[in-house]
Amino acid sequence: MSVVTIARQGDIATVTVDNPPVNALGLALRQGLWDAVAELDADPSVRAVVLICAGRTFIAGADVTEFGKPPVEPHLPDLVARIEAATPPWVAAIHGSALGGGFEVALGCRFRVAQPDASVGLPEVTLGIIPGAGGTVRTPRLCGVETSVDMATSGKPLRAPKALAAGLIDAVIQGDLLDGAVAFAREAIEKPLPLPVSAREVVAPDAGFWTDSEKAVAKAAKGAAAPARALAAIRKAAEASFTEAMDFERETFIELRGTEQAAALRAVFFAERAAPRPVALREVEPAPLRKVAVIGGGTMGAGIIAALRDAGLPVTLIEQDDAAVERGLANVAKVFDGGVKRGKLSEAQAQALKDGVTGTTDYAALADADMVIEAVFEEISVKRAVFARLGEVCRSDAVLATNTSYLDPRAIAEDLPNPDRFIGLHFFSPANVMKLLEIVPTPETSARTLATGFALGRLLKKIPVQSGICEGFIGNRILKRYRAAAEGLVRRGVPIADIDAAMRGYGLAMGPFEAQDLGGLDIAYLQREGARALGQDVPETLGDILVRAGRKGQKTGGGWYDYVAGDRKPQVSTAVAELLAAQIRPDAAMTAAEIAQTLVAEMAAEGQAILDEGIAASPADIDLVKIHGYGFPRWRGGPMFANRARG
Repeated sequence: MSVVTIARQGDIATVTVDNPPVNALGLALRQGLWDAVAELDADPSVRAVVLICAGRTFIAGADVTEFGKPPVEPHLPDLVARIEAATPPWVAAIHGSALGGGFEVALGCRFRVAQPDASVGLPEVTLGIIPGAGGTVRTPRLCGVETSVDMATSGKPLRAPKALAAGLIDAVIQGDLLDGAVAFAREAIEKPLPLPVSAREVVAPDAGFWTDSEKAVAKAAKGAAAPARALAAIRKAAEASFTEAMDFERETFIELRGTEQAAALRAVFFAERAAPRPVALREVEPAPLRKVAVIGGGTMGAGIIAALRDAGLPVTLIEQDDAAVERGLANVAKVFDGGVKRGKLSEAQAQALKDGVTGTTDYAALADADMVIEAVFEEISVKRAVFARLGEVCRSDAVLATNTSYLDPRAIAEDLPNPDRFIGLHFFSPANVMKLLEIVPTPETSARTLATGFALGRLLKKIPVQSGICEGFIGNRILKRYRAAAEGLVRRGVPIADIDAAMRGYGLAMGPFEAQDLGGLDIAYLQREGARALGQDVPETLGDILVRAGRKGQKTGGGWYDYVAGDRKPQVSTAVAELLAAQIRPDAAMTAAEIAQTLVAEMAAEGQAILDEGIAASPADIDLVKIHGYGFPRWRGGPMFANRARG
């Protein structure tokens, strides 16, 4: 069956693309469109052509199965140019997403129309490349340089109303897309046609715009190379001829395609694509999720509730007393009110989200819940008491989940009736923002319960990663070693500020010590003290020394650094130097690159141990955990990828 079919409505031809699941621009589709242009150019009765796609989306981009392979004719830039030069004008009718090469095909059409909820974009920088078929050259001719820079350097798409306002599309179609597009085409051909996009002028901004944009793009990119190269391509489009700019774009695209950053981002892309649907669970039917409850309305519980409400699920909040219920509901409301302040939600939308949360102290309200997520204080006795109550009031098939980040889920679920329905779901704070969800089954967890955990991850649009049971699971276990290794460098005489600067330079938002100051040194300290109280041999850390001296981080005005009241900027601390002086034995100096390589190698070594123990299924899973839960630079591919690439 052909992926491209042609039909006619009088003098308007329709070209329909049907290449499921996302109409990707593989060879068959490129060839089919190439041939369609030839056939319709040869028919003088055709006055206009509507390009539309079957299925859930317009052409959503390149065919990922062709990534890393030599390109085969017809090449996409040639196809876009052929559509643009067609005798009858083409109208792209967009639904779903027109992204990357799909949007470049639409740019080759004389007109673009879209459904209200459609989006268009150039996400290539998220794969370490730039558009390669005119995306940076045609967009400034349609919408101006500023919007083009925003799109191409961030990779973020625009919804149809914003795309219309920017000039990227010509109309938003209400109702049936095909009927609307055909009607638009009939009206358009009765008027003088606009110039092809390639023949339109670009209004070049002044030199100051480029200087400011270079600084802004470099800051946002945090070391990723592609955004700055996309900016350079748009500048070329504004200052050179169309042909010169196309050549520059294509050369840049080909150069970036072979870089380590592009390889890393491709690896992350494929890992993210596979994560929500593990092969082993594809034939397992998850439990239905119609009503969910959360135990605990603190920061974590409120974030989980907000994530569930964003996904459209009604939620019951259980707290220990009426005052705690009110605080919990207020915490949830604060999340949605913040969305209003940032312009993400309207007042009405925020109120509707709040209205979907019911707070109570009565566990009997959970009798009809499909899933209950516990998010109470990280203390084993407290959590066990919660699950004892849940075992009494919940349906025998209701999925019961703990949000523990360090405790052994097996101990939490001890004596729970029907333990096959129990699972660990480790959300990361803030739970409504962070994309990572560590899914931790016990030996008793059923395949159905595990599949339900992954189904929840998909519903919440998170990156779910299965972890075995160990202290800290995947992410916090590696974090513990990372922090210990950073302290090891301090003991060797490497300045604390140098270590943090090296890791920021590597691409992390914060170094290990400033991150601890933000979160609080006492959190890990109390965990170590708890282990010591149980008789475990836990060596004293440098952090222990600081906490015992009252330095718990920003909240106490000092941790690894000093802080001035009202200012979060870390200041090198003479007090810390004095407290730790006896622990430091100066060694050889280290460069920033050596510091970063040492610490990333430690992360990777712990990751390898996790793999060897069967805690994680693949290096890619470990990389996803560190990228989405701990801020490891995406463009480096994660610690496992980065260490392999370096070695």
